[in-house]
Amino acid sequence: MHTITLNNGVQMPQLGLGTMQVTQLETVLPQAIQLGYRLIDTAANYDNEEAVGRGIRASGIARDQLFITSKLKIQTDGYQATKQAVQASLKRLQLDYLDLYLIHQPYGDVFGEWRALEELYQQGVIRAIGVSNFAPFQLIDLIMHSTVKPVINQIEMHPFYQETAAANYAQQHGIQPEAWAPFGEHLAVLATLPTLTTIAAAHQKSVAQIILRWLLQRNTVVIPRSGQPEHLKANLNVFDFTLTAAEMDQIQQLDTHQSLFVDHLSASGAEFLSKVN
Repeated sequence: MHTITLNNGVQMPQLGLGTMQVTQLETVLPQAIQLGYRLIDTAANYDNEEAVGRGIRASGIARDQLFITSKLKIQTDGYQATKQAVQASLKRLQLDYLDLYLIHQPYGDVFGEWRALEELYQQGVIRAIGVSNFAPFQLIDLIMHSTVKPVINQIEMHPFYQETAAANYAQQHGIQPEAWAPFGEHLAVLATLPTLTTIAAAHQKSVAQIILRWLLQRNTVVIPRSGQPEHLKANLNVFDFTLTAAEMDQIQQLDTHQSLFVDHLSASGAEFLSKVN
């Protein structure tokens, strides 16, 4: 598995498995790990950390061969609550440490939460700390008022919403962009677009594989989610070809600059996400 080096020197697989809304993880995770997945992404709000932990143990693989990410429950607020939340995640996962832990949304007492994560990072409870869904102005605000720089900003990123400026801004500050929802939850729509089907035919790949390859060539970490063995295998089979500059540009033209999910900068978006369980 190809890896990237985070700004604190930690090595992270560039392609992994997202687990949001993936069922039967006790079966799926051992299959995925056997295929070669090493990066597993979960979150307190996914309500599946216990299942992820069981799946990891069922795989039989050594802990140090995996890279496990989790995220702070969105409703958690402040320094002390964050420390307790990390310990709760570790207990649910039945792990002694996490490779990466993210603030899931840029709301509430972000600075108190970050101080707690900095301490847990210094103590070795977490190997790397980062954020998710932060806009560039929120990211720089955190950088300017913290000791440890985030290693990751995990954001919505797919052909319809490419977040090029946000990704470039993060990279300029040594922060690795990571894409959630790489297919935009609209793979059926994407799979019929002539731009993508033509490129896929040229490389004898699926549209999903073209999208993953496009993200990898943008120096992005990507975590597609699937519970189907054939899709798990296909999603890994994206390191044996390269998109041309012209093909990368054609995909760039698909950008609508509109989120397919929630506007994290709007009042309604913040209110909605604060109520997500």
